[in-house]
Amino acid sequence: MTKTQLIDMIVRETKMEKKQAKLFLDSLTAVVEKSLKKGDEIPLTGLGKFKVQARKARMGRNPQTGEQIKIPAKKVVKFTVAKNLKDTVLRKKR
Repeated sequence: MTKTQLIDMIVRETKMEKKQAKLFLDSLTAVVEKSLKKGDEIPLTGLGKFKVQARKARMGRNPQTGEQIKIPAKKVVKFTVAKNLKDTVLRKKR
């Protein structure tokens, strides 16, 4: 799904104007970005939760040469899917 398709679906579901739906989606993205930069968790009830997680430094291998390399510590964004959404998706596949 593209961003335009998502905006069109929001318009159909909420009956708001396309400009408002685009502004909402852009604003939500900006708020999530700012909150994650501060280290906050962002729960989206029914969907899941965004959070920043620290990864420790570790040893890895270069897949082409097999040489060991050091992978530095870093922060990554994680999204945990809500249980009810996961259950809904799994039920439909059966």
